[in-house]
Amino acid sequence: MIKNFIKTAWRNIIRHKTHTAINVIGLALGMTCCLFIFLWVQDEKGIDNFHKNGKNLYAVYQSVTANGKTNSTYTTPFTFGKGGKFFLENIKQAIPEVKAQAFYATGYDLPWGHPETIQVGEKKVKFEGSRAGKDIFKIFSFPIVAGNAVTPLESNGSIAISRRMAEVFFGTPAAAVGKSLRYEDKYTFVVSSVFEDVTPQSSLKFDFLLNWELQKTMLEWSSNDFQTYIQLADNADPKQAEDKINRYLNPLLNVTKGVNIHIGLQRFGEKYLHNNFVNGVPDGGRIEYVKIFSEVAIFILIIACINFMNLATARSVKRAREVGVRKVVGSSRGNLIGQFFGESLVFSFLAMFLSLILLLALLPAFNSFTGKQFGFPLANISFWISLVGLALITGLVAGSYPALYLSSLKPVRILKGTLRFTQGAIWFRKGLTVFQFTLSIILLIATIVITRQTSYVQNTHLGYDRGNMVYTRVEGELGKKNKYLLFKQEALKMPGIAIIDRTSEVPQAMNFVVYDDEITWQDKPKNSQVGIKPASVGFDFVKLMKLQMAQGRDFSSSNPTDSADAFIVNEEAVREIGWKNPIGKWVKAWDKRGHIIGVVKDYHTQSLHEPIKPILLDVKEGEYFGVIVARTNPGQTKQALESLATVYKDINPNYPFTYQFVDEEYKKLYSSELIISQLSIIFAVVAIAISCLGLLGLVMFSAEQRIKEFGVRKVLGASLGQLMGLFASDFLKLVGIAFLIAAPLGWYAMSNWLQDFAYKIDISWWIFILAGTCSLMIAILTLSFEAYKTAVANPVKSLRSE
Repeated sequence: MIKNFIKTAWRNIIRHKTHTAINVIGLALGMTCCLFIFLWVQDEKGIDNFHKNGKNLYAVYQSVTANGKTNSTYTTPFTFGKGGKFFLENIKQAIPEVKAQAFYATGYDLPWGHPETIQVGEKKVKFEGSRAGKDIFKIFSFPIVAGNAVTPLESNGSIAISRRMAEVFFGTPAAAVGKSLRYEDKYTFVVSSVFEDVTPQSSLKFDFLLNWELQKTMLEWSSNDFQTYIQLADNADPKQAEDKINRYLNPLLNVTKGVNIHIGLQRFGEKYLHNNFVNGVPDGGRIEYVKIFSEVAIFILIIACINFMNLATARSVKRAREVGVRKVVGSSRGNLIGQFFGESLVFSFLAMFLSLILLLALLPAFNSFTGKQFGFPLANISFWISLVGLALITGLVAGSYPALYLSSLKPVRILKGTLRFTQGAIWFRKGLTVFQFTLSIILLIATIVITRQTSYVQNTHLGYDRGNMVYTRVEGELGKKNKYLLFKQEALKMPGIAIIDRTSEVPQAMNFVVYDDEITWQDKPKNSQVGIKPASVGFDFVKLMKLQMAQGRDFSSSNPTDSADAFIVNEEAVREIGWKNPIGKWVKAWDKRGHIIGVVKDYHTQSLHEPIKPILLDVKEGEYFGVIVARTNPGQTKQALESLATVYKDINPNYPFTYQFVDEEYKKLYSSELIISQLSIIFAVVAIAISCLGLLGLVMFSAEQRIKEFGVRKVLGASLGQLMGLFASDFLKLVGIAFLIAAPLGWYAMSNWLQDFAYKIDISWWIFILAGTCSLMIAILTLSFEAYKTAVANPVKSLRSE
């Protein structure tokens, strides 16, 4: 029976090649989109979920509430200088539920956060590294491939390196164990272990790890750039453990009255996708994109299935006699249903085969703009099960209406030639088309909004000029004030350099201190706290960044008191502190008491997801960390880089010269939005294309039904334009109805998406007009050919049987 179904289906497919091609291409496009989205979603959900202890592994976050505002972060700023208190270190002993813990260092305002120089012999290479607690390899599943697999970071003089790093310096992991390497031209470490290269499925990225205990002895200031991870005991209640941690820490923190600090626990495997905070708890993040594209995959597949239904219905008049004859000779309705389902499944599996070809062909391009490293999942059994399941579901859904409808036709009516479709059946098919175009128009509206928002955040003026700016890390000899000033002096003599200055912060990605109680100011109300970001800069920082002064004056090297007695704040700091006339007011921050000499207009120091925050600038040209920023002359970037490299090599010969462009690094803040924008464009185009195939199916069906009507109208004198207008009007009404439904739904969805941005575009009325016009024009182009062919048909042929 099944063999006969497939054989008959194949004959129909071969006999009607155009119909087959349209059906298979429509289904294949829908399946291909689903497969790409499946790979992307599976990869996103797999981030950080490969660790053996994953179910008991938690990231620590803190929420600080002051002045009615709650600021949450994954960093744990409980480290206070050499010999200071590290409050979270003892929770393993104090909290029974905590089985293991490890600190992990990250950030720009510490000596790391940039690639660091590693030297073996004469070879010097920069690698990304970090500091971690000695239990890091017990908590996380980063396999050790050579060396000490039990306690890789037990000694302060040991270093654990990646396979890639071992191969660069020593050839093999085994050869690296026990060998010495020079770190930052300051310390010598012995390789204790070599770990497997960190998988792309990990959100923690590093090529080497140093011992956390060593880093403690090097700290000279309070910092908030440490993350804490803990492993709870089996069957431990994370809520109870969280409560105990807070009860343990509260007496130790000595928090200012009016400020509340709460420590929370989040399962580590959820952190990547749920990394936004709302009211002090993780809520949303990249998971929203996973949800959106999962829905898009379902929508596109539904659109493709609707196509099949409409195209099958368009051919139903031709197949009605076949159904009638089969019923007369004894075929049951069940057999007919099986026949039509068999055909749809054959179509579905042909489409699946074509979608696999498209997947293989387009996978490299998909990888390039998503930043992923997808390979064809040939050995992934779940992929093949999902693929076969997708084909079966698609075939059954797509074939359901044609199978049930055609099998219900009465043979007497069919063979008498009086087949007519009920009004309900006609409205059902029109409803399917409206549904198709509704989804397509929503995707089109979403694509326009996402593309505009992405363009806005990448191109909006930030309050400073980020063009023609390049920065390099302060390291080695450049950490000495006299060497930095020499570098600045010599570089300014070289071609292409307009201005140079230094700053403790990367201009486009400041990491903000949370409500530091060491900051006080003139006329400060009791228990008032303001989270101000400190940034030490040079005398020319305001000129370098092209910031605008709102009040007061800039720093000046001709005024010797500025280094010891001057601060500049931004407008947001003035607003939060509550000053009306800030110039001349004193501020005490980080062991310095100085006066406000100027106020700069607000400028963005983070992505536009975040609001502008209070900033305090302090002149410290002798800082041993941070970055040196140079503004190049327009059109002379190449000469400027050569100039910087020459001076850098002369003054800092033990470190390779590396650099980053400020505007390029800024754009990386929106890499997710850029990817989403590109994917949205692709999926919107595919959805519109598939919807047009569905519209084509309905047009073909209507042409079959109205061929004699058009013949009569033509005989009675109707013109070509009148006939085409009459034919097209019904379908354009469907597109119009779809637009009326899609517009409010698209506005609602995009309004919710934009809530994640502190600075965003307005959803203008013209976006909906553009989306509606585009869908209307595409619909006109789709139906125009069939309308023309029907209108110019010879009426003699259509009426000769009457």
